[in-house]
Amino acid sequence: MFKQESNGSLNETTPVRASLSADLFQQFRISIIAALTTAIIVCGIYPAVVWGLAQLMFPFQANGSLIDKNGKPAKNSQQIAGSLLIGQNFSDAKYFHPRPSSAGIGYDATASSGSNLGPTSAKLFNGTIKKDDKGHEVVDFDGIRDRVIHYTLDNGLPHEASPSFKQFLDEKGNVDDVKLIKALNADSSAIVFMPKFAIPPDAVTGSASGLDPQISIENAMLQAPRVARARGMKLDAVEQLVRQFTRGPDLGIFGDPAVNVLGLNLALDQAKQ
Repeated sequence: MFKQESNGSLNETTPVRASLSADLFQQFRISIIAALTTAIIVCGIYPAVVWGLAQLMFPFQANGSLIDKNGKPAKNSQQIAGSLLIGQNFSDAKYFHPRPSSAGIGYDATASSGSNLGPTSAKLFNGTIKKDDKGHEVVDFDGIRDRVIHYTLDNGLPHEASPSFKQFLDEKGNVDDVKLIKALNADSSAIVFMPKFAIPPDAVTGSASGLDPQISIENAMLQAPRVARARGMKLDAVEQLVRQFTRGPDLGIFGDPAVNVLGLNLALDQAKQ
């Protein structure tokens, strides 16, 4: 076969050129089919199979481990008291308190994060203050030393403090956090406060997620007397609930035993006083 070029001469179209064009189209068609097939399997069939198996075998866990105020699986959104997988704040004396949180403004499930402060950070240890919209000084970050003091006083743990520490207490005996944090940053060595019990690290430090739903057994047991007093319950009964909501290491070897705070506090609300 011949074709006439623009200069009027004749040139034979080679079979090689036609073959290359056909091969290119074939490879292009194969790549499109492979991409579409992979997308259907990976983005459609596989997730559907995993979702279906999870709904069939582990429906409670697959749907977020959501429970109602009785500690039972929530049947609808109106009954949800929380998730056993996500920490939330409890500050009342009659409840066990969770780990500190830097997620958002604290315990914000939409802004999971840690403080990202290193071990040499003065902010991490001494805390910081800021001014609010009205110009009042408020706590910006409480700091580990402030948390240790609160944990010790809130749980009635024995401690040593210099007489000058009374200047950071108000007339009700509560800690003036702004005054204390300012003093810690001005001269941290001037503040003498020493608990006589070893404070569990999880009681005064946050996790990387800021949403840990559990605390250590040591942390829970130190809080148990306060909870028992606030509820008028026997200490043995509270400690028994702590043991009931203690989960062992995953597969028996991964991690440490820990206590689920939400489940424990809901059980306390249901317990007979």
